[in-house]
Amino acid sequence: MFHGKRKIASWMMVPTALLLTAFLFFNEKELPTTEDEWLKKTLEARQVISNAISKSLKFNRTPAEAQFSPEESGEKMKLQIKYTIQEDLQKESDRLLKLYRPDYSAIVMMDAKTGRVLAMSTFEKANAKGENLALRATFPAASIFKVVTASAAVDKAGVTPEHRIAFNGGNYTLYKKNVLSDKVNRWTRFITLKEAFARSINTAFGRLSLESLEPKDIADYASRFMFNEFIPADFSVESSQATVPNEKGFALTEVASGFNRFNTLSPVHGAMIASTILNDGKMMVPYIVDTLTNEKGEQIYKAQALERGQVIRPESAEKVREMMEQTVLSGTSRKTFRKIVRDKKFREVEMGGKTGHFTGMNPKGRTDWFVGYASDGEDKIAIAAITVNIRKWTVKSSALGEMMFRQYFKEKIAEKKAERLAEKQALIEDERRAPASKSTKKTSRRKKGELSSIQNETRQ
Repeated sequence: MFHGKRKIASWMMVPTALLLTAFLFFNEKELPTTEDEWLKKTLEARQVISNAISKSLKFNRTPAEAQFSPEESGEKMKLQIKYTIQEDLQKESDRLLKLYRPDYSAIVMMDAKTGRVLAMSTFEKANAKGENLALRATFPAASIFKVVTASAAVDKAGVTPEHRIAFNGGNYTLYKKNVLSDKVNRWTRFITLKEAFARSINTAFGRLSLESLEPKDIADYASRFMFNEFIPADFSVESSQATVPNEKGFALTEVASGFNRFNTLSPVHGAMIASTILNDGKMMVPYIVDTLTNEKGEQIYKAQALERGQVIRPESAEKVREMMEQTVLSGTSRKTFRKIVRDKKFREVEMGGKTGHFTGMNPKGRTDWFVGYASDGEDKIAIAAITVNIRKWTVKSSALGEMMFRQYFKEKIAEKKAERLAEKQALIEDERRAPASKSTKKTSRRKKGELSSIQNETRQ
């Protein structure tokens, strides 16, 4: 399904019963009746929207209305646009970038289950009116590509997170004499795949690519994750690039570990990769327009989720999540996430991520990535944060991710506390109305104590 150039039919969709989108936008008399027709109409709709708004988005503008040309005749329609952007998240991401002022930076947050873009911010210190960096794929993918390599290892080669890798050399360097040698000597160290991922050990991933994978495997999974592919969002985003050698060797180890500047990634694509791992291996294509309404107030377009397909099996996605979770618990993001991990309010929120660092040339500077996810079981969100610094650091990208996670879940945590408080209050009221006895008095005192503790938590 994923080999070679993909045809439209290779895309997977949500059930047909859910596909009654308002495609009157294209033709009032012809609604899609099959999955292929629905897919074609969806792609057409997204392309028309992209043609209308991409130029504005490129320069960080989200117009409230625009001219759309849904038919080849060239007839234009002036329509009101409602975006998927969540106001509080957008304000927070804008605030963070303006507060820390990296030389270049971007944040993209999306709903992992649907592809809805919840926030998209960009900042350029030297040019306040610069282009939207979230849409650019000129940044080195760096160690974010380890997500692709790890996915190929567990999904194709059957490697487990506990698989032990022998390697020589430093943690963050990559030298031929170390990575191409399979000799075990007194300096050889052993590390599990999970630990190597969490700590981003380049030589260990290089050895993994030589021992457990073929070049075609890495190329296949890079394609599955939409490297070198057009992303059919309803806005224009550059394609991320990945060149994989045909033979095993040092060049392959560079690609597998992300130790090169030639394989590139956009922040939008980074959020898509994180959402795939959280979403049990299904990749969702992002969209930023929710509805379109004409001058009469009639809604003529309603966005629908579009699946890229099953990139890796659910059980494989679970194993990669285990590695990404380890990144925030004991890996390269442990210091940044220490407080939120220990915070009792966030104990029900599962979080994971991957960091990456490399010097890029466009823009020139030290690129710092954080691609991650957070979920409380109901909501699933993915994020990509990137900063590029020329001389000095102002903020880690992982810190931007952590602060955005806090912003997203703080209201939901407060709502859950309020629900728990209401339930306890209802129980106490029921007991007050019931005939009193020794046992019920003890129970009532206990409930009041629980109520008091919840109230204290709520005030915090």
